Amino acid sequence: MKRIAVLTSGGDAPGMNACIRSVVRYAIYNGITVYGVERGYNGLVNNELRVMDRRSVAGIVQRGGTILKTARCPEFNTIEGQREASRVISENGIDGLVVIGGDGSMKGARDLAINFGVPTVTIPGTIDNDLGYTDYTLGFDTAVNTVVNAINNIRDTMTSHERVSIIEVMGRHCGDIALYAGLAGGAETILVPEVPVDMDRLCESLKQGKAKGKTSDIIVLAEGVAKADVVKAQIKEKVDISVWTTVLGHLQRGGAPTMQDRVLAARMGVRAVELLIKGQFNRSVGIKDNKIIDMDIIEALSVKREFNNELYNIANVLSL
Repeated sequence: MKRIAVLTSGGDAPGMNACIRSVVRYAIYNGITVYGVERGYNGLVNNELRVMDRRSVAGIVQRGGTILKTARCPEFNTIEGQREASRVISENGIDGLVVIGGDGSMKGARDLAINFGVPTVTIPGTIDNDLGYTDYTLGFDTAVNTVVNAINNIRDTMTSHERVSIIEVMGRHCGDIALYAGLAGGAETILVPEVPVDMDRLCESLKQGKAKGKTSDIIVLAEGVAKADVVKAQIKEKVDISVWTTVLGHLQRGGAPTMQDRVLAARMGVRAVELLIKGQFNRSVGIKDNKIIDMDIIEALSVKREFNNELYNIANVLSL
């Protein structure tokens, strides 16, 4: 293993830069030349590669986003685009590819491995925490802490104005950001796509709270359930109460990564390079029970994500 490349793909996530740094410096430590691929698979198809050294990743561990940038690449979804990416890899003498991103990025690495024999290792970088084979993904902890800080600030205003606040958070079809942030932020209600929403029960709870003198509530809403304005309209039909909405949006994807995401990035980056050095290709790196693990990429993509019902029940009990 003399030359490897690293790219970030899909939505950016805090911790990606820390992971790039880990991959680059650990590879150089082991005498390997590292190429950074600009703009994900789009850069791979268009040969946007540059040699990286220790200085090129200096001062980035605390930065959100990705210095390698990321972009959509419809061309890579075709066999012709994948063939072109494979050709670029071959012409640059690259022996292995590290891909940092979510499930779509992992599927791209899988396709390169299966269709063209490119040695790949993937690292889960997405705030959604929606990959079943790993307990946590890079960026999730930072995103949750961003939402918790927002809940803290919004609660002050809701208490002052005696209003209900619906806070819409990211996560696509996964409710983990809403669940963890809602529990940590002391939200009265957490709405996630994994659990059917009972609007009648929610409205009755708001009515009872109002009758008891409770003047403000925080509802954390996962975007996979519905839009905040839709839920607001449903509540207003049944409860005479003032409701405000806040959509946090891309605020959750940026910012300095937390300690947990920085350490996780370092550990995962090192494992990825170790796998390539050992000739263990087409693997996905993850974490289970605080231990770094890896498994076949096809197997990793097939693992069904399980929602933490125990944590959800705890959040419900503590919000009473």
